[in-house]
Amino acid sequence: MTASNTILTDGFGRKHNYLRISLLEKCNLRCTYCMPADGIALSPKASLMTAEEIFGIAQTFVKNGVDKIRLTGGEPLLRKDFPEIVSKLSELNISLSITTNGILIDRYLEVLKEFKIKKINLSLDTLVSSKFHSITLRNQFEKVIHNLHLLLNNDFEVKVNVVLMKGFNDNEIVDFVKLTQFLPISVRFIEFMPFAGNEWDRSKMVSQKEILSLVENAFSADEIQKLENEKNFTSRNYKIKGFQGDFGIISSITNPFCDSCNRIRLTADGKIKNCLFSNSETDLLTAFRNGESIADLISESIQNKKKVRAGMVTIDEMDDPKKHFDNRSMIAIGG
Repeated sequence: MTASNTILTDGFGRKHNYLRISLLEKCNLRCTYCMPADGIALSPKASLMTAEEIFGIAQTFVKNGVDKIRLTGGEPLLRKDFPEIVSKLSELNISLSITTNGILIDRYLEVLKEFKIKKINLSLDTLVSSKFHSITLRNQFEKVIHNLHLLLNNDFEVKVNVVLMKGFNDNEIVDFVKLTQFLPISVRFIEFMPFAGNEWDRSKMVSQKEILSLVENAFSADEIQKLENEKNFTSRNYKIKGFQGDFGIISSITNPFCDSCNRIRLTADGKIKNCLFSNSETDLLTAFRNGESIADLISESIQNKKKVRAGMVTIDEMDDPKKHFDNRSMIAIGG
């Protein structure tokens, strides 16, 4: 099987070299867009992948072309065996990174350094302490800000993920952009997306057009620089002239980037999702535990991938809760 025709190439010719692995479904925050108000029914511990199983399943993906793995959650640093997991994965020929809410970064800083995990996506939806509590239901704002600076002081590459919700933090867009003047970070504004239990509706969403309008009102046209899109980009990136950092927009709803998608998700209980919005999943862990090959299961999942957002081509389709109500909540999928 050639590099251009592997089990990770779908029916539209998209090659999937980027695997996002959720380590667990628990989190030490309760962000409303991620976790339903009543919480979720956690998978039994015995049904979650062990460190050995994560490594074994990852090996199959890497053998077939994956060269980038991101560890997510829940909050991945809550896994007590996190050092063991990254130790094993670091043996593979991949770029390894994590998405975290930042609360436990100081505890694991040396582990991240040891295994050369330099790329960190840090979730931070507001720069106001009181609003941080209202969205997360926890008083951890100062800890997150401290650990953000800790990462920067230790030369980590930090992207700050900001999920925008109208009437909550859309008035902070310019403040986040101004943060890039003095900090070498990439702020990424993410459109609010529909998942089980997060009460999504279009009126809460801040679109790419609205984000750019606010930035254009705050800065002159010659100050705003459009950056070249990366290969397999999710974020359309911009920079204010003279600022250390930059900012981008992940517009999964109003301007999706499905044509160049190279991402696959593996849930904490070992199920592959070929699209973030897909209701369907394929169980890899059961087959792996039975000593069976998982290559055919992976291939079948990739071949069933739809061209756009799990088949939801228009925003009107996304407005229909029947299209996504039986998808997992975001915390159970992995960020």
